[in-house]
Amino acid sequence: MNPHQSGDIEHDAPAAQLEREAELHTSSLEEAVAWLRGLVCAGDGVDEAVGRVLDVGCGPGVGTCLLARAFPRAEVVALDRDPAVLDRVRPRAARRHVSGRVTVQRAELPAEFDALGTADVIWAGNVVHHLGDQQAALDALASRLRRGGVLAVAERGLPPRFLPRDIGMGRPGLQARLEAAQEDWFTEMRGGLPGASAAVEDWPAMLARAGLIPTGTRTFLTDLPTPLGLPAREHLHGHLTRLRERIGDRLDAGDRATLERLVDGDACTGILWRPDAFYLSATTVHTARACSRD
Repeated sequence: MNPHQSGDIEHDAPAAQLEREAELHTSSLEEAVAWLRGLVCAGDGVDEAVGRVLDVGCGPGVGTCLLARAFPRAEVVALDRDPAVLDRVRPRAARRHVSGRVTVQRAELPAEFDALGTADVIWAGNVVHHLGDQQAALDALASRLRRGGVLAVAERGLPPRFLPRDIGMGRPGLQARLEAAQEDWFTEMRGGLPGASAAVEDWPAMLARAGLIPTGTRTFLTDLPTPLGLPAREHLHGHLTRLRERIGDRLDAGDRATLERLVDGDACTGILWRPDAFYLSATTVHTARACSRD
């Protein structure tokens, strides 16, 4: 269960960075999982109704463990293509005392959708946009749901904000320009995926086209105000460093210079030391249920 990343800059970050980022979102992920549990158990409220849960694109397993606690009788399968992040799931599950019900499985999507098996609950956290044909991906996930099961898809939301408009160096409005450059990069990234297909990203409508009944959309906020703690600052430093590598050539000289100052670990103007740094983002989750058939 990966937290939201607008522009998907972080998907190739080191496993430790991904884990630190996911931990920043723990509170909002807990809210999302609690809401999902309420939807799943709305009919009869019994835990026995959920025997298997898939966390597709699980990352380091922060959300996997939350799902295991929310559905205490279920086998929870953590699925990802990256062995490095899967290696972090097992020890985290052991520390959270759910290792007896958490298993890991490496899967390359879309080629291995059929290998996922079926489940009563499927969480797909920022996975679908990695696949060229997003509608086909939702169709495949829907086909893995058992009768009455629920699919939750976390996609987009709002990009993280962490600096004021005027940061005292460079031209005001840097973060808005960084986001615009990210969006351009993201569009090009999606266009280069195998089987890329343009689609209006109306997620409830796409879930309905996959044969499911939409059951609601909610957005969950991560709000870490100043003074920002060191883990969040370290995450932002890594985020800005990769941002410089990915979109630095899309920025003008002034913005590139400002970005260099922000990632300078020794400068008081850098993100590791600034007193005005904060962290605010939103994750949007779309849900739908498989039709019950007698």
